[in-house]
Amino acid sequence: MNQAVNPTALPTAEDVEARLRRGPYHEWLGLKVVAVADGEIELTATWREEWVVNPEKRYTHGGILAALVDLAADWALVSKTGRGVPTIDLRVDYHRAALPGDLRVKGKVIRFGAQIATAEAQVFDADGKLVASGRGAYSTVGAAAPAPQPDRP
Repeated sequence: MNQAVNPTALPTAEDVEARLRRGPYHEWLGLKVVAVADGEIELTATWREEWVVNPEKRYTHGGILAALVDLAADWALVSKTGRGVPTIDLRVDYHRAALPGDLRVKGKVIRFGAQIATAEAQVFDADGKLVASGRGAYSTVGAAAPAPQPDRP
C-alpha cells in the first residue's frame, strides 16, 4: 500500500546527497552530506590534487572555496525548497590558505522569503580552522516549501 509522504518532513542526509551528487561538478568535488536540519546543512568535500593553484605553496584555488560556500548556502535551503535554487548574489571572504586535506562546510539559512532567501556558509580545513566564509542571496520564486498540513488519519 502506498503511503502519503509528509511534504513538511525534512529530507534525510542520504536523500539530499543523492540529489546533490547528480550534478557532475558536485560529484567531482566529492561532496558528502553529513547532516541536514531545518535550514541547515553540513557537507564534506574530498580534497583533490586538481584544486592546487600554486604548486610550491600547495593551497586550494579560491574558486573551489567559493563554490563550496555557494553550494552549502544554497543547499541549506533544501529543507525549505526541496531542491537547490538559483544564486542571485554571492560574497566570499578568504581567511587563510586551505592546504591539502578534506574540507568541511556548514550552511545556514538566515532569512527565507517568498522571492529571495539569504543563507551563509563557512568552510573549515582538516584541522577545523576557518578558511573561507560567505553569504548568498537565492531566488525562491516558485520554490517555497508547501505549508504545513495537520496529520490526518
